[in-house]
Amino acid sequence: MENIRVGVVGTGSIGKNHARIMAGLPGVAFTAIYDADEATARTIAELYQTRATSSLEEFASLVDAATIATPTPTHFPIAQYLLGQGKHCLVEKPITENTCDAKALAELAQRSGLVLQVGHIERFNPVLSALEARLNRPQFIEAHRLSPYPGRSIEIGVVLDLMIHDLEIVLHLVRSPVKYVDAVGIPVLSKGEDIANARIRFENGCVANLTASRISPEKMRKIRVFQNNAYLSLDYQNQTGEIYRLAGGQIAREQVEIDKGEPLLRELAAFVECSRAGAAPKVSGHQAAAALELAIAITHQIEANAPSPTLPPEARG
Repeated sequence: MENIRVGVVGTGSIGKNHARIMAGLPGVAFTAIYDADEATARTIAELYQTRATSSLEEFASLVDAATIATPTPTHFPIAQYLLGQGKHCLVEKPITENTCDAKALAELAQRSGLVLQVGHIERFNPVLSALEARLNRPQFIEAHRLSPYPGRSIEIGVVLDLMIHDLEIVLHLVRSPVKYVDAVGIPVLSKGEDIANARIRFENGCVANLTASRISPEKMRKIRVFQNNAYLSLDYQNQTGEIYRLAGGQIAREQVEIDKGEPLLRELAAFVECSRAGAAPKVSGHQAAAALELAIAITHQIEANAPSPTLPPEARG
């Protein structure tokens, strides 16, 4: 089997992990890195014995497939160029800044017969596989995603930074149109919201309550799913889970067996295989665009509901 040539665009906090994994994946020739910071690109290239390129054009000439781990505003022009050059692409989430660009990328990949996968990494967490195996018809979903202040991705709010992971998962699990959304959020350390809550009702009756914060002293990534015969509680971070069922008039608890593994490794390996085979990815451009559309709607509602500054007594008239 001939190796597929793969490269990484962007070698910041996420991209350097893409490089680490690509350098060790079987069947991959890790042929190129491109980063606007040439010194960083050279450092990572030397570490993994690949080539730091000086332009996106040079990079494209050396790869068959690429992962894009650059700031969100650059996703669209980079992916558009690489897809236009016939390269399969994995774009980190959120796919783009707006749904128009997201749909344009999805349609370009479809027309060109290319793979466009989006980095919604929790879809490759073994916890989600355990949930899907036990899911029938979710009636209520609760998700919490908390982290300390990241110092990165602050050009976007916490909905597009963190909550979008859970939005994509919920859309995948429920598979019903959204009926309405009620969302609140506040900025604390950033220009955009740093903590947010969204309550989503779907046309099939399912309700999802999602909370995301990037100003928490602790990390938490949990999902709880209630259905008519069971309650599942799963921890993405620790890759553990429990299921509660009614048995003999009492609630019985059992541990969920989970085949643990690194989600990013699974995600990138899946991208490589989809690129090699021309297969549909687990998270396509169209699916990512739907999650983005919902995240933007939530962000707009948060902005519309933002409290006005209290006027001093002398200005109240």
